[in-house]
Amino acid sequence: MSAAINERIRASIPTRELERRWAEVRKAMKAQDIDTLIMQNDNMYLGGYVRYFLDFPAVNGYPVTVIFPKDDEMTTITHGGPPRPPRPPAWALRGVKTRLSFPYFRTAYWTNSWDAEATVKIIKDRGDKRVGIVGLGCMHAAYYKYLEENLSGVELVEVTDLVDRIKAVKSADEMVFVRLAAETQDMVMAAVPTVVRPGKYEYEVRTELEWMLGDLGSEEQLMKLGSAPIGTPAGTQPNHFMNHRIEWGDQVAIMIEPSGPGGYYGELNRTFVLGEPPEDLIKSWADARSAQHYVAGICTPGAKPAEIFKKYNEYLTDKGYPLEGRIFAHGQGYDLVERPLIRDGEDMELEAGMVLAIHPLLLTDHSWAFCCDDFLVTDTGGERLHRTPQEIIMIRY
Repeated sequence: MSAAINERIRASIPTRELERRWAEVRKAMKAQDIDTLIMQNDNMYLGGYVRYFLDFPAVNGYPVTVIFPKDDEMTTITHGGPPRPPRPPAWALRGVKTRLSFPYFRTAYWTNSWDAEATVKIIKDRGDKRVGIVGLGCMHAAYYKYLEENLSGVELVEVTDLVDRIKAVKSADEMVFVRLAAETQDMVMAAVPTVVRPGKYEYEVRTELEWMLGDLGSEEQLMKLGSAPIGTPAGTQPNHFMNHRIEWGDQVAIMIEPSGPGGYYGELNRTFVLGEPPEDLIKSWADARSAQHYVAGICTPGAKPAEIFKKYNEYLTDKGYPLEGRIFAHGQGYDLVERPLIRDGEDMELEAGMVLAIHPLLLTDHSWAFCCDDFLVTDTGGERLHRTPQEIIMIRY
């Protein structure tokens, strides 16, 4: 890695880790007779495929396309155009031979094919016959439609699962960044009692916590929070609904789920009370924590997500709570939510080295109990990565 990279990029994955990924993927491509992979992302939250191959994030709605051949270095296609050279700069990329940029905007429909036209030319020039699409659900419709209509004689197959199974298991190098993300979130959660005060609006709390996250190296500051008087469920809300003024006696739920330095995601939620928590909330929170620990205990290598989901719902029924219909636990890494999803329909068995966010949500008429932490799958069950105490946190001053 050059000195320029060290100076400009705050946290970058080691080259050996990128080389490991590329080698594992190319091995799987060979087994499935895939000539080239194509992927496209346009955001960080659910844009992990591009980052996984490049160590460079797609941001701000501008699609980034990666063309990954089985026998050559990559091509990137990004938003831009002359006189500015293609972005990102060559020194910031590893394993990339060709960088192309065009001034396309998805809001200007007549530019929608420009990146696809370049992709088609590359595939035809290479003579590829079988091209794998990674993350079809992340790819823009106009881009994929152009590929379908202009790559006659080329078989397009979705091979997302090929990459997902490699990407889901974190290496030792990756775990350094996963643990750093959890540590960053713990530090900010510890500061919440110094920020939450009577008379403050929810959006003011959010702004202060986002500043802390950015100062600690978070690459984007995704978080939700919500507050309500005791006796009213206080669930987290997106930014659009953060206009409640916090008062004494309120419950405040804080959900911190940004990426840490290096782009790996984590999730951490705790409930704060300005005063004394009611018995209903104390019981619901304790039950949510117990449910989380139960699930973490059965998250061992070879466990099937559908079976875990079934056992979790049986656990809830025994405790007198409604059945779960959400994604209450899921994989995490360069994506806020990635496979495996812990529910029926998921066929990816757990393996040691996977990272899971486990977040049971137990609702009553008067309380909202959401216990959320990240866990590393080990031979003996989930190892909790966050260190924030698992309790209702009282603010009394």
